[in-house]
Amino acid sequence: MGKLRRIAFIGLVALGSVVTETVLAQTKPNVIVILADDLGTIDLNCYGSDDLATPNLDRLASIGVRFTQFYAVAPVCSPSRAGLLTGKSNLGAGLPGNVPIPEKDTGMAGGLPSTEITMAELLKSSGYYTALVGKWHLGHAPDKLPNAQGFDYFFGHQRGCIDNYSHFFFWSGPNKHDLFQNEKEVYRPGEYFPDLMVAEINAIIDQERSQPFFIYWAANIPHYPYQGTQRWLDYYENVASPRREYAAFVSTLDERIGQVIRKLEETGQLENTVIVFQSDHGHSYEERAFWGGGNSGPYRGGKFSMFEGGIRVPAIISYPGIVPQGVKYDAVASGMDWFPTIAAITGAKYEHQGVEGVNLLPFLQENHRDIPSRELHWQTGSYDDSVSSWAVRKGDWKLLGNPVDSNPHQDADLKVNENRLFLVHLPSDVGEEVNLAGEYPEKVAELLVLHKSWLDSVQR
Repeated sequence: MGKLRRIAFIGLVALGSVVTETVLAQTKPNVIVILADDLGTIDLNCYGSDDLATPNLDRLASIGVRFTQFYAVAPVCSPSRAGLLTGKSNLGAGLPGNVPIPEKDTGMAGGLPSTEITMAELLKSSGYYTALVGKWHLGHAPDKLPNAQGFDYFFGHQRGCIDNYSHFFFWSGPNKHDLFQNEKEVYRPGEYFPDLMVAEINAIIDQERSQPFFIYWAANIPHYPYQGTQRWLDYYENVASPRREYAAFVSTLDERIGQVIRKLEETGQLENTVIVFQSDHGHSYEERAFWGGGNSGPYRGGKFSMFEGGIRVPAIISYPGIVPQGVKYDAVASGMDWFPTIAAITGAKYEHQGVEGVNLLPFLQENHRDIPSRELHWQTGSYDDSVSSWAVRKGDWKLLGNPVDSNPHQDADLKVNENRLFLVHLPSDVGEEVNLAGEYPEKVAELLVLHKSWLDSVQR
């Protein structure tokens, strides 16, 4: 059966009569999902950062809901994106790890399986114009490129990162130009990619059409290379490197998000636009990122790690009139949840089998915010948990398998061979410093059973 035909029109998850009547009585809203790249856990002013200027994202939080226990689907780029677009864990979506570049994947088999239903296909089937602006990083074969995965329009780069002026992917070679409009390579030498993204998005907002639009803005910021504008480098001139370079790039992103929000206001569309924002995972400690720059606050680890600093991320949703304003949401939520939540808001219908995310809309309403205890799972690298890093959280407890701490200043203290199973009680140890596995073997056994059961359910 064809991919789009598999989207079963079986009705919405029940929202409650008040929510259903309110949402469905309106014109279908526009949807913009903004995914930042390698943004640290607390690296917005509204998340407690006192050395960053992020007024536009702070404003978005003030007119929407800000999550305090929101988790990325994975601590690395491709799997996290796969989960956000499908409403599944990355293993459930069939993508264990980062997509290899074509030169190192001669069969071009890597990527999000074309059998998966993406958020773009979900909304396209519901009458939306769908666009991706920014970073893809979910496959290079023809059936895995954006236009084959539900996007009417694509402008951006296919690989994991580019230089923002030449638009080249500089890695271990060959260095490749990587800027595309749909499947056609285009050249804009010297033009600043963050500005190109804003121009593309604002052009879509400006277009007159009978359809609502869905824009997946996969911003490549603040992923290295750190290339913030001179305005922001000057603003942070007294901040030590690499925080200075990182901060300038974060504020560059915030400024451009503000430009898009202003375009929505100017065209009278802000009130009828759902805006979602999150980071794909924690900040990077890689050499190309000057071994840091981001801030995970009290949380351990960063990108590539299942500790909180690698998977707990800033996240915001705004939709005036439906989502409450200025609310701090403390319950556990996940990047998988946007798929069913946006489906509920827009009236889009889908086959629920395999979708692991939860519709958050009922829990975001006033006086109805306590979501039931969540069970969340992570695993990257492969389906083999003996060699892959993995984690499971249920309630206040979290168990990590084969843990990795990507922070070079902490990894030496981990003693992986002695801590292959690492148990944490998060309310009493949010920094995940003490392994309680020896003290609570019954809790280890309980969470290990949950992990094994989940792993069996997503095996391919």
